[in-house]
Amino acid sequence: MFSLTLGMVFGFVAASFAAQSSEAELMKQSKIKKVEAEQVALAKVPRGIVKSAEIEKEKGRIVWSFDIARPGTNDITEILVDAKTGKIISTQIESPLDQAKEAAADKNLKR
Repeated sequence: MFSLTLGMVFGFVAASFAAQSSEAELMKQSKIKKVEAEQVALAKVPRGIVKSAEIEKEKGRIVWSFDIARPGTNDITEILVDAKTGKIISTQIESPLDQAKEAAADKNLKR
């Protein structure tokens, strides 16, 4: 039992380290800083508040991904900003149901 728990802990640490190192690699390749990309994204969503931000590889590009909330709605606007050019490459409105489905899919990927 102890070795199983210890193996799970090492597996989690290794996965966390891999995620951090891949994020660090993506940041090295990025020409646009997070704060710059955030300004671009927020300009697209009046009165928006950034709820989460990450750099990732999506749609074949390195992007800054922002989930932005707006007062008066439970929807989230997800904006992808190209980390090399600073241009918006995707804008998507996600309902609470969409958000729950995405969270469940992310949880399954991490298993």
